[in-house]
Amino acid sequence: MKKILTLMSVALIAIGLTSSVPNPVAKKQFLITEFGAKGDSSTLNTNAIQTCIDKCGSAGGGTVVIPNGVFISGSVFLKKNVNLLIEKDGKLKGSTNPADYPKISTRWEGIEQVWVAALVNAIDLSNIEISGEGTIDGSGDVWTERGIQLVKQQPEGGAHISPTALLPRPRLMSIQNCKHLKIEGLKLLNQASWGVFVLYSTDVDIANLKITANHGIPSSDGIDIDSSNKIHIKGTFIDVNDDCISIKSGKDEDGWRVNRPAEDILIEKCHLAYGHGGVAMGSETSGGIRNVEIRDCLIDSQNWAPIRFKTQPSRGGVVENITYRNIKLNNTRKAFEFDMAWRMIDSKPATKALPIVRNVKIINVSGTANAVGNMSGLEASPIQGVQFKNCSIEARKGFTIKYANNVDLTGLTIMGVKGPAVIRKKVAED
Repeated sequence: MKKILTLMSVALIAIGLTSSVPNPVAKKQFLITEFGAKGDSSTLNTNAIQTCIDKCGSAGGGTVVIPNGVFISGSVFLKKNVNLLIEKDGKLKGSTNPADYPKISTRWEGIEQVWVAALVNAIDLSNIEISGEGTIDGSGDVWTERGIQLVKQQPEGGAHISPTALLPRPRLMSIQNCKHLKIEGLKLLNQASWGVFVLYSTDVDIANLKITANHGIPSSDGIDIDSSNKIHIKGTFIDVNDDCISIKSGKDEDGWRVNRPAEDILIEKCHLAYGHGGVAMGSETSGGIRNVEIRDCLIDSQNWAPIRFKTQPSRGGVVENITYRNIKLNNTRKAFEFDMAWRMIDSKPATKALPIVRNVKIINVSGTANAVGNMSGLEASPIQGVQFKNCSIEARKGFTIKYANNVDLTGLTIMGVKGPAVIRKKVAED
């Protein structure tokens, strides 16, 4: 029996479903206030915090500690063997000066490019932790208002201009090309754009976070997993103004060039409140998304689409082997949204290799929603193989299905809908 359990543990670690993140050997603590940082809500502490990080790294490693106080800072960059700990009454608060965020090589919205660095950056690192009971505040409310004012100053009131295009906003935390990294316990507040961004990384454990953003902050995703593998997200609360969690893998030609999938991802025991999606696949799907399970989660508070798939005909990529299991819905806008021609604004022409969505299992999903939702594939690439098992949705509006094959609805009970519970649309009706 011991041999069997050992083999099971090894197998789970191999696919990233248990944490294999070790703590660094070095345990020495480095307090940022000993390097001149002041938690007075006004002093810019970027240099003091970075000096503390650098000294910790050159000493062989340890933990940089942010104590009680509100410490204003621009981008800081963690180093080899350096952990970051934010104590309970400590807050790292993002500067609102764009000059405090240098531009670095990264990926933004699915394309590799030079973009502003995040507030907290971990690049090319392994075996570190970012943790504590304290807060990282992105000052996103200020960035948003500034962006809105810039748009208003444009000709014709800036119609169709994104505030992000005029004022690139820093993400709260960026994990790029890292291995064996853990993020735990923190409160993440008002990210100026995405909250936790994980790119080209392996074996990342995210646990027990509280991520909240004012509902007026655009693109304030909670967690974005981009072309990364062996990711475990557990016990996290998210209430934001975009997708709570989004799985991505690059966009269009650049995504095909990089060709790195997002795969082997487990999301469990999370509470996902308001957001434009619960756990979304896409819309950047060009490198492929596969082997993702979302289980034992509560999704509520008028979340737009708890179970969400989105892409465009120009994206390509295969999204497959996705399972949503044991999900409780309470007062969401939709239960399900599959849209392979999502948000076709300034979109590129369809590629010859159209995106593919296939082999999706939806098991033990139940609760209340305004509408059951929609499932819309492409005429030349219909959604393939969606199975509902032991699911029950109470809603006012039904389920619209178009361009989808081998959809097994025998395990889906729909209650409360006036009129047809399921509408299968044909091309002539579009």
